[in-house]
Amino acid sequence: MMKDYLPISRDDMNNRGWEQCDFVYVIGDAYVDHPSFGPAIISRVLESNGYKVGIIAQPDWKDENSIQILGTPRLGFLVCGGNMDTMVNH
Repeated sequence: MMKDYLPISRDDMNNRGWEQCDFVYVIGDAYVDHPSFGPAIISRVLESNGYKVGIIAQPDWKDENSIQILGTPRLGFLVCGGNMDTMVNH
């Protein structure tokens, strides 16, 4: 497990020597790597169990390419809408 932030771009993956993430976590909030934030806890638990986890924070819902920046994950996408209800947000 690395102590750095989890990858949020292809460059971050390359710096770790990764070709592919095991999981890509798409979150509606900003990525905050702190144990008071649910996505950080889930991602770090997965990482501590040997999985490669990448984060896509606040993708542009109008651009389908915004969720493809880390490529196709080996095992799956994890999706969290975020802390704020989407209807309140709009």
